[in-house]
Amino acid sequence: MSAPLRNVAIIAHVDHGKTTLVDQLFRQSGTFRDNQRVEERAMDSNDLEKERGITILAKCTSVEWEGTRINIVDTPGHADFGGEVERILSMVDGVILLVDSSEGAMPQTKFVTGKALSLGLRPIVVVNKIDRPDERIQEVLDEVFDLFVSLEANDEQLDFPVLYASGRNGYANEDPTLREGTLTPLFQKIVDHVPPPSADEDGPFKFLVTLLDRDNFLGRILTGKVASGSIKVNDPIHALDSSGKVVETGRASKLLAFRGLERVPVDEAKAGDIVSIAGLAVATVANTIANPSVTEPLQAQPIDPPTLSMRFAVNDSPLAGREGSKVTSRMIRDRLEREAESNVAIRVTESEDKDSFEVAGRGELQLGVLIETMRREGFELGISRPRVIFGTDENGNRTEPYETVVIDVDDEYSGTVVEKMALRKAELTDMRPSGGGKTRITFSAPSRGLIGYHGEFLSDTRGTGIMNRLFEKYGPYKGRIEGRQNGVLISMETGDAVPYALNALEERGELFIEPGTKLYQGMIIGENAKPEDLEVNPLKSKQLTNFRASGKDDAIRLTPPRVMTLEQAIAYIDEDEMVEVTPQSIRLRKVHLDPHERKRHKRKVEAA
Repeated sequence: MSAPLRNVAIIAHVDHGKTTLVDQLFRQSGTFRDNQRVEERAMDSNDLEKERGITILAKCTSVEWEGTRINIVDTPGHADFGGEVERILSMVDGVILLVDSSEGAMPQTKFVTGKALSLGLRPIVVVNKIDRPDERIQEVLDEVFDLFVSLEANDEQLDFPVLYASGRNGYANEDPTLREGTLTPLFQKIVDHVPPPSADEDGPFKFLVTLLDRDNFLGRILTGKVASGSIKVNDPIHALDSSGKVVETGRASKLLAFRGLERVPVDEAKAGDIVSIAGLAVATVANTIANPSVTEPLQAQPIDPPTLSMRFAVNDSPLAGREGSKVTSRMIRDRLEREAESNVAIRVTESEDKDSFEVAGRGELQLGVLIETMRREGFELGISRPRVIFGTDENGNRTEPYETVVIDVDDEYSGTVVEKMALRKAELTDMRPSGGGKTRITFSAPSRGLIGYHGEFLSDTRGTGIMNRLFEKYGPYKGRIEGRQNGVLISMETGDAVPYALNALEERGELFIEPGTKLYQGMIIGENAKPEDLEVNPLKSKQLTNFRASGKDDAIRLTPPRVMTLEQAIAYIDEDEMVEVTPQSIRLRKVHLDPHERKRHKRKVEAA
């Protein structure tokens, strides 16, 4: 008889301490040896997750506690990666909702919790970081209860157990006044409160694929929960799509189970286990892997549609091919298709000219992470401004995606934020003081108006504001929204930037480049102080004569340039501009580099 089993997902908003808590669960369950060197936030395994301090990919792990195997699924805390969350919730039988003792239930928590409650999962609420000086435990619990009520939780779900914890210090208690102990109460609560997997042990083998991974030796690795029956290594299997059509047949060449942070080979997997299967080459997410006698597929969770798209094009700038090793459209196509295969929230369509691809996803962050990953792999790309994906209602009217925006800001900046959001066609739905001289403002805003606002928002609130966004609905089209107020400075020459020329250009606006930067005609080198674009010559050097100048030659002192991150650059550009992304550089440029071509295109757009 195999050990008792519990499958549980951890839900939390970004930075509420989820991954740190999982670290402590590992330590206290004896998953790590005493002398084993373990990195902090062990579950954030890829470089981008470590740098940004956020979870991007859903991951499975497992700990053993007093004879019970607990499979834990770490979920991303950001709405842009919601596609990951929706699938993995079908693998678990309970959820742990982690909320910060000061910040409380945030919109992202609402998104994932709503999905979990609609699946009938019973939550355990853990109020984390109770040792914060600004904790407000009781108000946070009231907020969680109100959230569950608004998400139409049933009576059983509303009767949730509560634990008070500090993930960093490794304790959880039922008494909110205690500030010591271990995580034993949390382990006990998982075993007592989360039901064992409801799986049919005697039926034929069935398994729904929820995560897809690649391994250089094993090929495609499909992860999910065994819904019924059991499977041994080398058993014949076939994959069915959602309509019941056979996608491919093969054998289970390898079975892998999660043990701590490792995936270890096992000979057999039974109903209720979360395992990975290797041996199939075509099967993908949402397919059913089953015994060849099975013809009915398992139902997969429907995925919310993408709301934003960007054009990924071959880099055609004069500096193309100097830094990256992967520059052809074929390489870009293969990479994007591979991404779309494992990430169901992304859709890729090829354009008619075969040189660019329309990539649709959940938001700027999700697509930004994909671009950043690709540039680290050696790709060079040209990226367009993000565009929202419009829809139509039953009367044939145009609709667009709306988002719920929750902003926490110091009282003195609230007026500026409301004013700026109104310009972006956002409607104020709620405004209340949240204590400590802060105000919480809630808007319903068209996604289109929020593109590029985050940088401006941080400037307006002196970096103290916190903005959280969540897809709300498709609503009526709001008409034209004003974009960037200022024009740009465009280089009219090709070569290396000269300090003397840049010094003269500083009064024209803010520069994005420094002396010695390689430039080309049509590249954007700064922001104009006026609304129109201005072509300038950043290569102009000082006229040298054999007469001595009467004025003393001052050393040129330049203001440090504004250096943009990838996300800032994508948010900054206008419709007729692109971001050139290479492994070492991020450059802004006009789509049409030739000035005559630009004017011709502008006239055509104005006439249309």
